[in-house]
Amino acid sequence: MNIQELSISERILLAEQLWDSVVNSGVEIELTEAQQLELDKRLQSFSEDGNPGSTWTEVKDRILSSK
Repeated sequence: MNIQELSISERILLAEQLWDSVVNSGVEIELTEAQQLELDKRLQSFSEDGNPGSTWTEVKDRILSSK
């Protein structure tokens, strides 16, 4: 299969199917030490200030307004 010959929609569907196959495999994906430390840091920060951060809409608006 030559992936480049697929339409954009077909490639997106293929990516979704690939991701679903990983998720449904039941295998736990291990984090690196750096990833675990970053998650711990963010959880600690949230526990201290309760700030959930920005919504996707806010982030998207910031990105689009900076162009």
